[in-house]
Amino acid sequence: MTQSISARSILSGSADGPIIATEEALSFWGGVDPATGVVIDVHHPLHGICLTGGILMMPSSRGSCTGSGVLLDMALTGRAPAALVFSEAEDVLTLGALIAAEMFGKSLPVLRLSRDAFKMLSQAKSARIGAGTIETDGLTIPVEPPATAALDLTEDDRAMLDGRDGIAVQQAMRIISAMAAQQGAEKLIDVVQGHIDGCIYASPANLTFAEKMANMGAMVRVPTTMNAISVDRANWRAQGVPESFGDPAAKLADAYVRMGCRPTFTCSPYLLDSAPKSGESIAWAESNAVIFANTVLGARTAKHPDFLDLCIALTGRAPLSGVYLDAPRKAKRVIDVDLPGNIDDAFWPLIGYLAGRAAPDRIPLLRGLASARPSRDDLKALCAAFGTTSAAPMLHVEGVTPEAEGATAEDADQTAITRADMAEAWAHFNEGPAEVELVAIGSPHASLEECRALADAFDGRKRHGDVALIVTAGRDAIAAAREEGLLARLEASGIQVLPDLCWCSISEPVFPTKTQALMTNSGKYAHYGPGLSGRAVRFGSLADCVEAALTGRVPARLPTWLS
Repeated sequence: MTQSISARSILSGSADGPIIATEEALSFWGGVDPATGVVIDVHHPLHGICLTGGILMMPSSRGSCTGSGVLLDMALTGRAPAALVFSEAEDVLTLGALIAAEMFGKSLPVLRLSRDAFKMLSQAKSARIGAGTIETDGLTIPVEPPATAALDLTEDDRAMLDGRDGIAVQQAMRIISAMAAQQGAEKLIDVVQGHIDGCIYASPANLTFAEKMANMGAMVRVPTTMNAISVDRANWRAQGVPESFGDPAAKLADAYVRMGCRPTFTCSPYLLDSAPKSGESIAWAESNAVIFANTVLGARTAKHPDFLDLCIALTGRAPLSGVYLDAPRKAKRVIDVDLPGNIDDAFWPLIGYLAGRAAPDRIPLLRGLASARPSRDDLKALCAAFGTTSAAPMLHVEGVTPEAEGATAEDADQTAITRADMAEAWAHFNEGPAEVELVAIGSPHASLEECRALADAFDGRKRHGDVALIVTAGRDAIAAAREEGLLARLEASGIQVLPDLCWCSISEPVFPTKTQALMTNSGKYAHYGPGLSGRAVRFGSLADCVEAALTGRVPARLPTWLS
Protein backbone atom coordinates (compact mmCIF):
# COMPACT_ATOMS: atom_id res chain seq x y z
CA MET A 1 0.00 0.00 0.00
CA THR A 2 1.32 3.44 -0.95
CA GLN A 3 2.12 5.63 2.01
CA SER A 4 0.73 9.15 2.22
CA ILE A 5 3.31 11.44 3.81
CA SER A 6 2.01 14.97 4.20
CA ALA A 7 1.91 17.74 6.79
CA ARG A 8 0.20 21.09 7.02
CA SER A 9 0.97 23.98 9.32
CA ILE A 10 -2.12 25.13 11.17
CA LEU A 11 -0.29 27.79 13.20
CA SER A 12 3.20 28.63 11.99
CA GLY A 13 6.35 28.77 14.06
CA SER A 14 9.54 26.88 14.81
CA ALA A 15 10.32 24.45 17.61
CA ASP A 16 12.54 21.59 18.58
CA GLY A 17 12.31 19.07 21.36
CA PRO A 18 11.70 15.46 22.34
CA ILE A 19 8.75 13.63 20.81
CA ILE A 20 5.94 12.83 23.27
CA ALA A 21 3.55 10.63 21.31
CA THR A 22 0.27 8.94 22.18
CA GLU A 23 -2.53 7.34 20.20
CA GLU A 24 -5.08 8.40 22.83
CA ALA A 25 -6.58 11.89 22.85
CA LEU A 26 -6.12 13.95 26.02
CA SER A 27 -8.17 16.66 27.69
CA PHE A 28 -5.83 19.40 28.93
CA TRP A 29 -8.44 20.54 31.46
CA GLY A 30 -8.62 17.84 34.13
CA GLY A 31 -5.82 16.02 32.37
CA VAL A 32 -2.84 18.38 32.66
CA ASP A 33 -1.72 20.47 35.63
CA PRO A 34 -0.96 23.94 34.18
CA ALA A 35 1.31 24.75 37.12
CA THR A 36 3.70 21.90 36.28
CA GLY A 37 2.88 20.76 32.76
CA VAL A 38 2.44 17.20 34.05
CA VAL A 39 -0.36 14.89 32.86
CA ILE A 40 -2.64 14.19 35.85
CA ASP A 41 -5.32 12.10 34.12
CA VAL A 42 -4.78 8.79 35.93
CA HIS A 43 -6.54 6.93 33.11
CA HIS A 44 -4.27 8.23 30.33
CA PRO A 45 -1.14 6.46 29.02
CA LEU A 46 0.90 9.67 29.50
CA HIS A 47 0.00 9.97 33.20
CA GLY A 48 2.94 11.47 35.09
CA ILE A 49 4.74 12.76 31.97
CA CYS A 50 5.74 16.44 31.81
CA LEU A 51 4.72 17.97 28.48
CA THR A 52 6.77 21.17 28.83
CA GLY A 53 9.16 21.68 25.93
CA GLY A 54 8.14 18.49 24.16
CA ILE A 55 6.57 18.03 20.74
CA LEU A 56 3.22 16.59 21.77
CA MET A 57 1.72 14.23 19.21
CA MET A 58 -1.80 12.84 19.53
CA PRO A 59 -4.69 12.27 17.14
CA SER A 60 -6.77 15.13 18.57
CA SER A 61 -7.85 16.46 21.94
CA ARG A 62 -10.96 15.40 23.82
CA GLY A 63 -13.01 16.39 26.86
CA SER A 64 -13.43 19.89 28.19
CA CYS A 65 -13.58 23.08 26.14
CA THR A 66 -11.50 24.64 28.96
CA GLY A 67 -8.40 22.96 27.57
CA SER A 68 -7.75 26.10 25.52
CA GLY A 69 -7.41 28.12 28.73
CA VAL A 70 -5.06 25.58 30.27
CA LEU A 71 -2.83 25.65 27.20
CA LEU A 72 -2.87 29.46 27.11
CA ASP A 73 -1.77 29.60 30.73
CA MET A 74 1.04 27.13 30.03
CA ALA A 75 2.15 29.24 27.07
CA LEU A 76 2.18 32.43 29.13
CA THR A 77 4.20 30.81 31.94
CA GLY A 78 6.65 28.90 29.73
CA ARG A 79 5.27 25.46 30.62
CA ALA A 80 3.60 24.60 27.29
CA PRO A 81 4.72 21.94 24.84
CA ALA A 82 7.10 23.27 22.20
CA ALA A 83 4.61 22.28 19.49
CA LEU A 84 1.37 20.38 18.96
CA VAL A 85 1.06 17.76 16.21
CA PHE A 86 -2.31 16.18 15.38
CA SER A 87 -3.49 13.68 12.79
CA GLU A 88 -7.13 14.80 12.88
CA ALA A 89 -9.06 18.06 13.08
CA GLU A 90 -8.66 19.76 16.47
CA ASP A 91 -10.09 23.05 17.75
CA VAL A 92 -9.66 23.37 21.52
CA LEU A 93 -5.88 23.42 21.89
CA THR A 94 -5.48 25.08 18.50
CA LEU A 95 -7.60 27.99 19.74
CA GLY A 96 -5.49 28.30 22.90
CA ALA A 97 -2.35 28.46 20.76
CA LEU A 98 -4.00 30.99 18.44
CA ILE A 99 -4.93 33.28 21.36
CA ALA A 100 -1.38 32.98 22.73
CA ALA A 101 0.04 34.17 19.42
CA GLU A 102 -2.68 36.66 18.40
CA MET A 103 -3.14 38.48 21.71
CA PHE A 104 0.04 37.79 23.70
CA GLY A 105 2.81 37.25 21.14
CA LYS A 106 3.60 33.70 22.29
CA SER A 107 4.16 31.49 19.25
CA LEU A 108 3.26 27.80 19.59
CA PRO A 109 3.32 25.83 16.30
CA VAL A 110 0.38 23.56 15.52
CA LEU A 111 0.57 21.02 12.69
CA ARG A 112 -1.68 18.36 11.19
CA LEU A 113 -0.06 15.28 9.67
CA SER A 114 -1.37 12.46 7.53
CA ARG A 115 -1.73 9.17 9.40
CA ASP A 116 1.38 7.72 7.77
CA ALA A 117 3.48 10.81 8.52
CA PHE A 118 2.13 10.87 12.08
CA LYS A 119 3.07 7.22 12.61
CA MET A 120 6.58 7.70 11.25
CA LEU A 121 7.29 10.86 13.26
CA SER A 122 5.88 9.37 16.48
CA GLN A 123 8.64 6.74 16.38
CA ALA A 124 11.38 9.39 16.49
CA LYS A 125 13.02 10.51 19.72
CA SER A 126 13.14 14.21 18.85
CA ALA A 127 12.39 16.59 15.98
CA ARG A 128 12.94 20.09 14.68
CA ILE A 129 10.05 22.05 13.18
CA GLY A 130 10.98 24.84 10.80
CA ALA A 131 9.25 27.11 8.32
CA GLY A 132 8.76 24.41 5.70
CA THR A 133 9.92 21.10 7.13
CA ILE A 134 9.87 18.72 10.06
CA GLU A 135 13.28 17.15 10.48
CA THR A 136 14.42 14.21 12.55
CA ASP A 137 17.16 11.64 12.19
CA GLY A 138 16.72 10.04 8.80
CA LEU A 139 13.40 11.73 8.04
CA THR A 140 12.38 15.05 6.50
CA ILE A 141 8.69 15.83 6.07
CA PRO A 142 7.74 18.88 3.95
CA VAL A 143 5.17 21.12 5.61
CA GLU A 144 2.52 22.99 3.63
CA PRO A 145 1.75 26.55 4.78
CA PRO A 146 -1.43 27.38 6.73
CA ALA A 147 -4.67 27.43 4.78
CA THR A 148 -5.51 30.86 3.42
CA ALA A 149 -8.88 30.20 1.80
CA ALA A 150 -10.80 33.47 1.63
CA LEU A 151 -13.99 33.58 3.69
CA ASP A 152 -17.13 34.77 1.97
CA LEU A 153 -17.77 37.54 4.49
CA THR A 154 -20.89 39.68 4.57
CA GLU A 155 -20.70 43.45 4.53
CA ASP A 156 -21.41 43.43 8.28
CA ASP A 157 -18.64 40.85 8.87
CA ARG A 158 -16.14 43.01 7.02
CA ALA A 159 -17.20 46.11 8.95
CA MET A 160 -16.58 44.31 12.25
CA LEU A 161 -13.23 43.10 10.96
CA ASP A 162 -12.34 46.65 9.98
CA GLY A 163 -13.03 47.98 13.47
CA ARG A 164 -16.46 49.56 13.06
CA ASP A 165 -17.69 48.16 16.39
CA GLY A 166 -14.51 48.71 18.39
CA ILE A 167 -11.28 46.90 19.01
CA ALA A 168 -12.77 44.06 21.08
CA VAL A 169 -15.15 43.04 18.29
CA GLN A 170 -12.39 43.52 15.74
CA GLN A 171 -10.12 41.22 17.74
CA ALA A 172 -12.94 38.69 18.12
CA MET A 173 -13.60 38.72 14.37
CA ARG A 174 -9.92 38.18 13.60
CA ILE A 175 -9.88 35.12 15.87
CA ILE A 176 -13.12 33.73 14.39
CA SER A 177 -11.81 34.22 10.85
CA ALA A 178 -8.55 32.44 11.67
CA MET A 179 -10.40 29.49 13.21
CA ALA A 180 -12.79 29.36 10.26
CA ALA A 181 -9.84 29.11 7.87
CA GLN A 182 -8.23 26.20 9.71
CA GLN A 183 -11.63 24.45 9.90
CA GLY A 184 -12.12 24.81 6.15
CA ALA A 185 -15.23 26.98 6.53
CA GLU A 186 -16.21 29.11 3.55
CA LYS A 187 -18.52 31.47 5.42
CA LEU A 188 -19.89 32.35 8.84
CA ILE A 189 -23.34 31.67 10.29
CA ASP A 190 -25.62 33.64 12.61
CA VAL A 191 -26.17 32.18 16.09
CA VAL A 192 -29.13 32.97 18.34
CA GLN A 193 -27.45 32.45 21.73
CA GLY A 194 -24.18 31.61 23.44
CA HIS A 195 -22.92 29.81 26.53
CA ILE A 196 -19.59 30.80 28.07
CA ASP A 197 -17.30 28.11 29.48
CA GLY A 198 -14.27 30.35 29.90
CA CYS A 199 -15.65 31.79 33.15
CA ILE A 200 -14.19 28.82 35.09
CA TYR A 201 -10.95 29.89 36.78
CA ALA A 202 -8.90 27.02 35.39
CA SER A 203 -5.80 29.19 35.35
CA PRO A 204 -4.75 32.86 35.61
CA ALA A 205 -4.85 33.03 31.80
CA ASN A 206 -8.65 32.86 31.86
CA LEU A 207 -8.76 36.09 33.89
CA THR A 208 -6.05 37.74 31.81
CA PHE A 209 -8.03 37.14 28.61
CA ALA A 210 -11.44 38.13 30.02
CA GLU A 211 -10.23 41.36 31.63
CA LYS A 212 -8.33 42.33 28.50
CA MET A 213 -11.50 41.92 26.41
CA ALA A 214 -13.70 43.65 29.01
CA ASN A 215 -11.28 46.56 29.25
CA MET A 216 -11.51 46.94 25.47
CA GLY A 217 -15.25 47.51 25.86
CA ALA A 218 -16.48 44.07 24.80
CA MET A 219 -20.26 43.47 25.03
CA VAL A 220 -22.11 40.38 23.85
CA ARG A 221 -24.70 40.91 21.12
CA VAL A 222 -26.68 37.65 21.52
CA PRO A 223 -28.26 36.30 24.75
CA THR A 224 -25.41 34.52 26.52
CA THR A 225 -25.52 32.28 29.59
CA MET A 226 -22.56 31.42 31.82
CA ASN A 227 -21.13 28.12 32.92
CA ALA A 228 -20.48 27.09 36.50
CA ILE A 229 -17.70 29.18 38.01
CA SER A 230 -15.00 28.20 40.49
CA VAL A 231 -16.52 29.67 43.68
CA ASP A 232 -19.89 30.15 45.31
CA ARG A 233 -20.05 33.81 44.23
CA ALA A 234 -21.86 35.14 47.32
CA ASN A 235 -20.36 32.90 50.01
CA TRP A 236 -16.79 31.99 49.14
CA ARG A 237 -15.22 34.11 51.89
CA ALA A 238 -17.49 32.62 54.57
CA GLN A 239 -16.58 29.17 53.25
CA GLY A 240 -12.90 29.81 53.95
CA VAL A 241 -11.72 29.98 50.34
CA PRO A 242 -8.32 31.75 50.27
CA GLU A 243 -8.31 35.27 48.84
CA SER A 244 -5.53 34.20 46.47
CA PHE A 245 -8.01 31.91 44.68
CA GLY A 246 -11.43 33.30 45.53
CA ASP A 247 -10.69 36.86 44.49
CA PRO A 248 -9.47 36.14 40.92
CA ALA A 249 -12.18 33.48 40.47
CA ALA A 250 -14.85 36.01 41.44
CA LYS A 251 -13.25 38.71 39.28
CA LEU A 252 -13.34 36.35 36.31
CA ALA A 253 -17.08 35.77 36.75
CA ASP A 254 -17.64 39.51 37.17
CA ALA A 255 -15.70 40.29 33.98
CA TYR A 256 -18.10 38.20 31.92
CA VAL A 257 -21.12 39.73 33.64
CA ARG A 258 -19.71 43.18 32.78
CA MET A 259 -19.60 42.05 29.16
CA GLY A 260 -23.35 41.40 29.26
CA CYS A 261 -23.47 37.68 30.03
CA ARG A 262 -26.33 36.35 32.16
CA PRO A 263 -25.00 35.12 35.55
CA THR A 264 -26.63 31.69 35.34
CA PHE A 265 -23.46 29.96 36.61
CA THR A 266 -24.55 26.47 35.53
CA CYS A 267 -22.94 23.70 33.49
CA SER A 268 -26.45 22.47 32.58
CA PRO A 269 -27.81 25.39 30.51
CA TYR A 270 -30.21 22.99 28.79
CA LEU A 271 -32.18 22.94 32.10
CA LEU A 272 -32.84 26.69 31.86
CA ASP A 273 -35.94 28.33 30.40
CA SER A 274 -33.67 29.70 27.66
CA ALA A 275 -32.71 26.25 26.32
CA PRO A 276 -32.55 26.30 22.50
CA LYS A 277 -35.08 24.68 20.20
CA SER A 278 -34.53 22.00 17.60
CA GLY A 279 -32.71 23.28 14.54
CA GLU A 280 -31.49 26.53 16.13
CA SER A 281 -27.85 27.46 15.57
CA ILE A 282 -26.19 28.36 18.86
CA ALA A 283 -22.64 28.81 20.13
CA TRP A 284 -22.11 26.81 23.30
CA ALA A 285 -18.94 25.79 25.05
CA GLU A 286 -18.79 23.21 27.93
CA SER A 287 -18.51 19.71 26.55
CA ASN A 288 -21.50 18.08 28.25
CA ALA A 289 -23.78 20.97 27.28
CA VAL A 290 -22.65 20.88 23.64
CA ILE A 291 -23.27 17.15 23.38
CA PHE A 292 -26.70 17.41 25.06
CA ALA A 293 -27.74 20.35 22.85
CA ASN A 294 -26.87 18.54 19.63
CA THR A 295 -27.97 15.08 20.72
CA VAL A 296 -31.10 15.57 22.81
CA LEU A 297 -32.39 19.03 21.87
CA GLY A 298 -31.54 18.85 18.17
CA ALA A 299 -29.93 22.28 18.27
CA ARG A 300 -26.69 22.89 16.37
CA THR A 301 -23.39 23.93 17.90
CA ALA A 302 -19.76 23.03 17.48
CA LYS A 303 -17.81 22.20 20.63
CA HIS A 304 -16.43 25.71 20.82
CA PRO A 305 -13.26 26.18 22.84
CA ASP A 306 -13.00 28.65 25.70
CA PHE A 307 -12.30 32.17 24.38
CA LEU A 308 -13.90 31.41 21.01
CA ASP A 309 -17.21 31.22 22.89
CA LEU A 310 -16.87 34.87 23.87
CA CYS A 311 -15.65 35.93 20.41
CA ILE A 312 -18.78 34.43 18.84
CA ALA A 313 -21.04 36.02 21.48
CA LEU A 314 -19.47 39.43 20.71
CA THR A 315 -20.15 39.11 16.99
CA GLY A 316 -23.12 36.74 16.76
CA ARG A 317 -21.19 34.86 14.07
CA ALA A 318 -19.59 31.40 14.01
CA PRO A 319 -17.67 29.40 11.39
CA LEU A 320 -20.09 27.40 9.22
CA SER A 321 -18.41 24.03 9.60
CA GLY A 322 -18.68 20.74 11.45
CA VAL A 323 -22.03 19.86 12.97
CA TYR A 324 -23.61 23.15 11.92
CA LEU A 325 -23.85 21.31 8.58
CA ASP A 326 -25.99 18.25 7.83
CA ALA A 327 -23.45 15.69 6.65
CA PRO A 328 -21.05 15.93 9.62
CA ARG A 329 -23.94 15.09 11.97
CA LYS A 330 -24.17 11.57 10.51
CA ALA A 331 -23.03 8.61 12.61
CA LYS A 332 -19.78 7.08 11.42
CA ARG A 333 -19.95 4.13 13.85
CA VAL A 334 -22.90 1.98 14.91
CA ILE A 335 -22.63 0.59 18.44
CA ASP A 336 -24.92 -2.26 19.44
CA VAL A 337 -25.48 -2.28 23.19
CA ASP A 338 -26.35 -5.48 25.05
CA LEU A 339 -29.06 -4.02 27.28
CA PRO A 340 -29.34 -5.84 30.64
CA GLY A 341 -32.67 -6.19 32.38
CA ASN A 342 -33.70 -4.07 35.38
CA ILE A 343 -31.04 -1.40 34.90
CA ASP A 344 -30.80 1.58 37.25
CA ASP A 345 -29.56 5.13 36.72
CA ALA A 346 -25.86 4.09 36.91
CA PHE A 347 -26.26 2.33 33.57
CA TRP A 348 -26.46 5.54 31.55
CA PRO A 349 -23.17 7.23 32.54
CA LEU A 350 -21.43 3.86 32.25
CA ILE A 351 -22.72 3.43 28.69
CA GLY A 352 -21.82 7.02 27.82
CA TYR A 353 -18.27 6.42 28.99
CA LEU A 354 -18.00 3.17 27.04
CA ALA A 355 -19.56 4.70 23.93
CA GLY A 356 -16.93 7.43 23.99
CA ARG A 357 -14.18 4.85 24.28
CA ALA A 358 -15.70 2.93 21.36
CA ALA A 359 -16.02 6.10 19.24
CA PRO A 360 -13.26 8.46 20.41
CA ASP A 361 -13.00 10.30 17.10
CA ARG A 362 -16.44 10.07 15.46
CA ILE A 363 -20.17 10.40 16.07
CA PRO A 364 -21.79 7.06 16.96
CA LEU A 365 -25.31 5.68 16.80
CA LEU A 366 -26.22 3.56 19.83
CA ARG A 367 -28.67 0.77 19.15
CA GLY A 368 -30.61 -1.40 21.57
CA LEU A 369 -31.50 1.19 24.21
CA ALA A 370 -34.94 2.45 23.15
CA SER A 371 -36.87 -0.04 25.28
CA ALA A 372 -35.17 1.34 28.42
CA ARG A 373 -36.87 4.72 27.82
CA PRO A 374 -34.17 6.98 29.28
CA SER A 375 -35.25 10.14 31.08
CA ARG A 376 -33.80 13.59 30.47
CA ASP A 377 -31.50 13.07 33.45
CA ASP A 378 -30.40 9.67 32.11
CA LEU A 379 -29.46 11.33 28.83
CA LYS A 380 -27.72 14.15 30.69
CA ALA A 381 -25.54 11.59 32.46
CA LEU A 382 -24.89 9.68 29.25
CA CYS A 383 -23.85 12.79 27.30
CA ALA A 384 -21.55 14.05 30.05
CA ALA A 385 -19.72 10.73 30.37
CA PHE A 386 -19.47 10.39 26.58
CA GLY A 387 -17.69 13.73 26.44
CA THR A 388 -14.89 12.53 28.74
CA THR A 389 -13.77 9.80 26.36
CA SER A 390 -14.77 11.10 22.91
CA ALA A 391 -13.92 14.23 20.97
CA ALA A 392 -17.24 14.03 19.08
CA PRO A 393 -19.74 16.86 19.71
CA MET A 394 -22.79 14.56 19.68
CA LEU A 395 -24.13 11.02 19.41
CA HIS A 396 -27.41 9.41 18.39
CA VAL A 397 -29.55 6.90 20.29
CA GLU A 398 -31.83 4.89 18.03
CA GLY A 399 -35.50 5.33 18.94
CA VAL A 400 -34.66 8.04 21.50
CA THR A 401 -32.88 11.12 20.15
CA PRO A 402 -34.53 13.34 17.51
CA GLU A 403 -32.08 12.89 14.61
CA ALA A 404 -31.35 9.17 15.06
CA GLU A 405 -33.60 7.97 12.25
CA GLY A 406 -31.59 8.00 9.04
CA ALA A 407 -28.54 9.31 10.88
CA THR A 408 -26.10 6.59 9.81
CA ALA A 409 -23.52 7.46 7.16
CA GLU A 410 -23.09 5.02 4.30
CA ASP A 411 -19.50 4.27 5.28
CA ALA A 412 -20.25 3.73 9.00
CA ASP A 413 -18.59 0.75 10.65
CA GLN A 414 -19.96 -1.32 13.49
CA THR A 415 -18.97 -2.48 16.96
CA ALA A 416 -20.66 -3.52 20.21
CA ILE A 417 -20.70 -2.86 23.94
CA THR A 418 -21.06 -6.13 25.80
CA ARG A 419 -21.92 -6.88 29.41
CA ALA A 420 -18.31 -7.90 29.88
CA ASP A 421 -17.30 -4.39 28.76
CA MET A 422 -19.71 -2.93 31.31
CA ALA A 423 -18.34 -5.09 34.11
CA GLU A 424 -14.78 -4.12 33.22
CA ALA A 425 -15.62 -0.41 33.22
CA TRP A 426 -17.49 -0.77 36.52
CA ALA A 427 -14.44 -2.36 38.11
CA HIS A 428 -12.25 0.37 36.59
CA PHE A 429 -14.38 3.03 38.29
CA ASN A 430 -14.42 1.18 41.61
CA GLU A 431 -10.80 0.50 42.44
CA GLY A 432 -10.96 2.75 45.51
CA PRO A 433 -11.46 1.70 49.13
CA ALA A 434 -14.78 0.64 50.64
CA GLU A 435 -14.79 3.53 53.14
CA VAL A 436 -15.72 6.99 51.81
CA GLU A 437 -15.90 10.37 53.51
CA LEU A 438 -17.68 12.31 50.78
CA VAL A 439 -20.57 11.79 48.36
CA ALA A 440 -20.55 14.06 45.29
CA ILE A 441 -23.79 14.69 43.37
CA GLY A 442 -24.22 17.18 40.52
CA SER A 443 -21.66 16.73 37.76
CA PRO A 444 -23.20 18.13 35.57
CA HIS A 445 -25.39 20.29 37.79
CA ALA A 446 -28.28 18.45 39.39
CA SER A 447 -31.77 19.02 38.04
CA LEU A 448 -34.85 19.69 40.15
CA GLU A 449 -35.91 16.08 39.48
CA GLU A 450 -32.60 14.76 40.78
CA CYS A 451 -32.94 16.87 43.93
CA ARG A 452 -36.43 15.46 44.40
CA ALA A 453 -35.22 11.87 43.94
CA LEU A 454 -32.44 12.41 46.48
CA ALA A 455 -34.81 13.88 49.08
CA ASP A 456 -37.23 10.99 48.55
CA ALA A 457 -34.43 8.43 48.89
CA PHE A 458 -33.34 9.87 52.24
CA ASP A 459 -36.95 10.05 53.41
CA GLY A 460 -36.02 12.12 56.44
CA ARG A 461 -32.98 10.04 57.44
CA LYS A 462 -29.72 11.81 58.28
CA ARG A 463 -26.37 11.20 56.67
CA HIS A 464 -23.61 9.46 58.60
CA GLY A 465 -21.76 11.95 60.79
CA ASP A 466 -18.39 11.21 59.17
CA VAL A 467 -19.63 11.50 55.59
CA ALA A 468 -20.32 14.79 53.80
CA LEU A 469 -22.89 14.83 51.01
CA ILE A 470 -22.69 17.83 48.69
CA VAL A 471 -24.99 18.56 45.76
CA THR A 472 -24.04 21.20 43.19
CA ALA A 473 -26.84 22.75 41.16
CA GLY A 474 -27.69 25.85 39.17
CA ARG A 475 -29.33 28.84 40.77
CA ASP A 476 -32.62 28.25 38.96
CA ALA A 477 -32.82 24.63 40.13
CA ILE A 478 -32.00 25.62 43.71
CA ALA A 479 -34.65 28.35 43.69
CA ALA A 480 -37.24 25.86 42.46
CA ALA A 481 -36.13 23.32 45.09
CA ARG A 482 -36.49 25.95 47.80
CA GLU A 483 -39.99 26.88 46.64
CA GLU A 484 -41.06 23.22 46.57
CA GLY A 485 -39.68 22.54 50.04
CA LEU A 486 -37.03 20.16 48.72
CA LEU A 487 -34.13 22.30 49.89
CA ALA A 488 -35.37 22.19 53.48
CA ARG A 489 -35.79 18.41 53.28
CA LEU A 490 -32.27 17.95 51.92
CA GLU A 491 -30.73 20.22 54.53
CA ALA A 492 -32.64 18.43 57.30
CA SER A 493 -30.87 15.23 56.23
CA GLY A 494 -27.49 16.98 56.51
CA ILE A 495 -27.08 17.50 52.77
CA GLN A 496 -25.32 20.65 51.56
CA VAL A 497 -26.55 22.20 48.29
CA LEU A 498 -24.13 24.61 46.62
CA PRO A 499 -24.80 27.07 43.79
CA ASP A 500 -22.50 28.46 41.10
CA LEU A 501 -19.64 25.95 41.20
CA CYS A 502 -19.68 22.27 40.21
CA TRP A 503 -17.57 19.25 41.11
CA CYS A 504 -15.13 19.82 38.32
CA SER A 505 -14.24 23.24 39.76
CA ILE A 506 -14.56 22.72 43.53
CA SER A 507 -11.37 23.22 45.51
CA GLU A 508 -10.47 22.98 49.19
CA PRO A 509 -11.74 23.87 51.73
CA VAL A 510 -15.20 23.68 50.08
CA PHE A 511 -14.09 20.24 48.98
CA PRO A 512 -13.82 18.62 52.44
CA THR A 513 -10.13 18.38 53.26
CA LYS A 514 -10.43 15.22 55.39
CA THR A 515 -11.66 13.21 52.40
CA GLN A 516 -9.59 10.19 51.45
CA ALA A 517 -12.11 8.65 49.05
CA LEU A 518 -15.42 9.79 47.59
CA MET A 519 -18.52 8.33 45.98
CA THR A 520 -20.30 9.75 42.93
CA ASN A 521 -23.05 8.82 40.49
CA SER A 522 -21.37 10.86 37.73
CA GLY A 523 -19.39 9.10 35.03
CA LYS A 524 -17.79 12.43 34.20
CA TYR A 525 -16.54 13.02 37.74
CA ALA A 526 -15.57 9.37 38.18
CA HIS A 527 -13.18 9.97 35.28
CA TYR A 528 -11.85 13.43 36.17
CA GLY A 529 -12.15 13.24 39.97
CA PRO A 530 -8.93 11.35 40.78
CA GLY A 531 -6.79 13.80 38.82
CA LEU A 532 -8.63 16.93 39.98
CA SER A 533 -9.02 16.06 43.66
CA GLY A 534 -6.14 13.69 44.29
CA ARG A 535 -8.58 11.28 45.93
CA ALA A 536 -9.76 7.78 45.13
CA VAL A 537 -13.23 7.70 43.57
CA ARG A 538 -16.03 5.13 43.71
CA PHE A 539 -18.96 5.09 41.29
CA GLY A 540 -22.53 3.85 41.44
CA SER A 541 -26.22 4.68 41.28
CA LEU A 542 -28.05 7.35 43.25
CA ALA A 543 -29.20 4.58 45.61
CA ASP A 544 -25.56 3.52 46.06
CA CYS A 545 -24.65 7.13 46.88
CA VAL A 546 -27.42 7.31 49.48
CA GLU A 547 -26.23 4.07 51.05
CA ALA A 548 -22.68 5.43 51.16
CA ALA A 549 -23.88 8.66 52.79
CA LEU A 550 -25.84 6.73 55.43
CA THR A 551 -23.17 4.13 56.25
CA GLY A 552 -19.80 5.51 55.12
CA ARG A 553 -19.16 2.39 53.05
CA VAL A 554 -19.46 1.31 49.42
CA PRO A 555 -19.58 -2.49 49.10
CA ALA A 556 -17.33 -3.95 46.40
CA ARG A 557 -19.96 -5.47 44.14
CA LEU A 558 -21.37 -5.33 40.66
CA PRO A 559 -24.84 -3.84 40.26
CA THR A 560 -27.62 -6.42 40.23
CA TRP A 561 -28.19 -5.83 36.52
CA LEU A 562 -24.63 -7.03 35.82
CA SER A 563 -24.45 -9.79 38.42
